[in-house]
Amino acid sequence: MKELKKDVTIIGAGLTGLTLAYDLKKAGKTVAVIEKDSRPGGVIQTLKTGGFVLEAGPNTGVLSTPELVELFDDLKGLCELEIANDEAEKRLVLKNGSWKALPTGLLSAVTTPLFSLNDKFRILGEPFRKRGTNPDECLANMVRRRLGKSYLEYAVDPFISGIYAGDPEQLITRFALPKLYNLEQDYGSFIRGAIQKKKEPKTALEKRATKKVFSVKGGLQNLIDALTKGISSENILYSCQQTEIYKEHNDFITKTQQAGESLIVRSEKVITTVGSYALPNLFPSIKKQDWKDIQSMNYAGVAQVAMGFKNWKGIPIQAFGGLVPSKEGKDILGILFPSSIFNGRAPEKGALLSVFLGGIKKPELVKLNDEQIIQIAKKEVRELLQAQNEPDLMKVFKYPYAIPQYDNLTKIKLAAIKNIENKYPGLILAGNIRDGIGMADRVKQAKNIANQIINE
Repeated sequence: MKELKKDVTIIGAGLTGLTLAYDLKKAGKTVAVIEKDSRPGGVIQTLKTGGFVLEAGPNTGVLSTPELVELFDDLKGLCELEIANDEAEKRLVLKNGSWKALPTGLLSAVTTPLFSLNDKFRILGEPFRKRGTNPDECLANMVRRRLGKSYLEYAVDPFISGIYAGDPEQLITRFALPKLYNLEQDYGSFIRGAIQKKKEPKTALEKRATKKVFSVKGGLQNLIDALTKGISSENILYSCQQTEIYKEHNDFITKTQQAGESLIVRSEKVITTVGSYALPNLFPSIKKQDWKDIQSMNYAGVAQVAMGFKNWKGIPIQAFGGLVPSKEGKDILGILFPSSIFNGRAPEKGALLSVFLGGIKKPELVKLNDEQIIQIAKKEVRELLQAQNEPDLMKVFKYPYAIPQYDNLTKIKLAAIKNIENKYPGLILAGNIRDGIGMADRVKQAKNIANQIINE
């Protein structure tokens, strides 16, 4: 049996775990990252085939936090940030079977065919409405109250399908979209708050958090590879099975099996970055009852179909992609256009599409076999994008636990997380079970935790 002594043990080599390990190691801490798969990155994986560069997991991120900017500064020379083409500023929304541009400002919001005349007047009156008083108000109710029903149906619903694969009737605004919630609470209005926020002074680093869509040159896998190189391979343990964690006096004992050999890691701190469904099995000595509220977290399952055309014959797709409102009754959440967002993702005259199915509203679609999912994707692409030829590339990726839902159980879940952490000092339950689901959120959380440990 092999035994290691480290300052910190991190469970999970996804973006959160790798960023944590990178920052801690840079500060002189010793780390061990325990990963069940044979590769790092979690759902982030870039595949290159037949002239296409496709992402198996998230296709893009948003450069929305100083922490993310700082990470790319740290990794300079190991990977290169890629900002989306200007075309990506345009986002399409389906209404009555045809694509309309999603409004990007007040003027386009009151001229778009997406919203009713009554709601256009409501948008103009938004700065003068009273702020909400229910901290657990769902997103749908907030939007109806401030902006109207059509704004919910043709802006917020498709947006939430694209981000959370979720239902605005279930998501709690202050957890799912805290920045939007704070605009109303702090400034009394979305519009007035957005104007005021632009006027507030920013640090040089904050100014570089431009909220632009980003990837990494060559694909997001290069970000993972850069982090892995910075951590160094001997600190990441792959293909770990039957991992269990116990508290022994002031230390944590992490027991695992790697290539049939038993391994123990002794550390003062353990940080988990895995999904809520995986936590109880990691801690056999913690009562199942203590995990109940955390484990009850809802997840949206998602299927993604990467569809490549070496010669695109369809409507022009110079945009970020097309979002599909629930009201349109389609079997897809939306279609992303990666080859329009970033250069070099498809052959010169071709196109690369990412078609998304499932989510909270249609979980049954993720359970279909690959061929059934492909047929749905092809049908929708023919109808909605007028594709005239067969794709040259088709690949299906399924994620039954793709996106956690910050719904009405979130408050209870956060209290349960805090309770367990208080019972076991040195244990931190991290990952996308709290603090946001986007890549910028994951990096921000990791850096905050790393700084907390470094400064203790």
